[in-house]
Amino acid sequence: MLSDDILFSSITDLATQIRSRRLSPVELTESYLQRLETIGKRLGAVATVMRDSALGEAREAESEIRRGRYRGPLHGIPYGAKDLLATRNAKTTWGASPYKDQQFDEDATVIRKLRESGAILVAKLAMIELAGGMGYNEAQASLTGACKTPWNEDYWSGGSSSGPGSATAAGLVAFAIGSETSGSIITPAAYCGIAGLRPTYGAVSRQGAMALSWTLDKLGPMCRSAKDCGIVFEAIRGHDPLDPTSKYGSTWTGMGTMLTLTSNRKTRIGKEKSVSGQVKPYGNLRIAVMKDSYEKAQPEVKENFLRSLDVLKKFATIEMDVKLPDFPYGAAVGTIVDAEGASAFRELIESGRVQELASPRGRLGGYPASLITAVDYLHAMRLRAPMRRAWREMFSKYSILVAPSRATVSYPISKPFDQAYPNIGASSPIGACNLVGVPAISVPNGFGQNNLPTGIQFIGPAWSEQMLIDVADRYQQATDWHKRRPKI
Repeated sequence: MLSDDILFSSITDLATQIRSRRLSPVELTESYLQRLETIGKRLGAVATVMRDSALGEAREAESEIRRGRYRGPLHGIPYGAKDLLATRNAKTTWGASPYKDQQFDEDATVIRKLRESGAILVAKLAMIELAGGMGYNEAQASLTGACKTPWNEDYWSGGSSSGPGSATAAGLVAFAIGSETSGSIITPAAYCGIAGLRPTYGAVSRQGAMALSWTLDKLGPMCRSAKDCGIVFEAIRGHDPLDPTSKYGSTWTGMGTMLTLTSNRKTRIGKEKSVSGQVKPYGNLRIAVMKDSYEKAQPEVKENFLRSLDVLKKFATIEMDVKLPDFPYGAAVGTIVDAEGASAFRELIESGRVQELASPRGRLGGYPASLITAVDYLHAMRLRAPMRRAWREMFSKYSILVAPSRATVSYPISKPFDQAYPNIGASSPIGACNLVGVPAISVPNGFGQNNLPTGIQFIGPAWSEQMLIDVADRYQQATDWHKRRPKI
């Protein structure tokens, strides 16, 4: 069993040791498998451990590297995937009892790309059933039960990418792939004290991923640092002819940063070393602080956020209390998720098998969702065009928008979520960001009540992932929150 120092290492450090043959992919994989089978089970973070196939992939990686065929920084690196991604050699349960025996013949595109990069899939990771599409109000809303944050096992790891968040934070995998429809990467990243990147809508193929909301779903990396997120994102991004919503060649010109970002360009990782010690300046970097996002947050969340702004002020201009464009974001995202989710799971709802779900709210939520009218759905969809125009205008003035990743620390697993922190009135940009399809990255920025992590999220215009990664990495160079380890 390898030491914790190795198992909690960054992808870059692991890759350096693997390439120089100082670290065996087989030994690394075996160590992560042991943790998945012990700690992972205790945390409720694992859907399926893929021991046999993982060790086979590790032996193949080790043999290739020994022969001089090194594929890149993910070669020989073990990872986990949220259990809504199809895998040809393991069940894909979508976290829900009605699909507990489901298995596909082909890999999702993201899984295929990671296989091609030489990464080793060691586990399918736990998730909230159907990614929360039927509604839920408790941590136990999963086929595998409540998933816990390793910082305090009385508290939830966050949904719906609960397993990826917990497993990455606990050193059970080197990184994980999660998904987000309206907060499911950013939330568990914050609650577990890791980095989570939600890419631009269409930047990563969703072929082979469970569909909840076709116009909102996104896949992204969950890692121990922003820099690691950049490495994984480079491997999984890009157009896929099997996913008509995946995009290639879109551009955005940001007046606030005086640069152009394109979705089909190669990132600078490993080339100009922009995320490894020498972050390139982005012209006049102007960071807008979202109004109402921190003022009524938990005291520790607010304090940690304001302390983070002091770090950012050293290399950026900060403008406080910038209001988001005024639209009914919550109502719109709720209508779209309900309508598209009810359509995606129509057979489950109409057959009555929705009653097999773990969540009492989930057993009922599909029925009212099925009653969303076409008029309401189309109205919500039409609102997205003026929303995007208004956000483009906002990002012509500011490079990045920042806010606390969540207004509170994680919820206790012992009570319904709506009873946990009833007096918190802070707003979150998560729903709005997902509606307009822009990227964000959450990184840890301290601890709050009950030794639970807090996070800060950086939000940028479409296709600005590399800028967000670079700025978040620069923040992490000045802090050490991402280096802290839970005592498990």
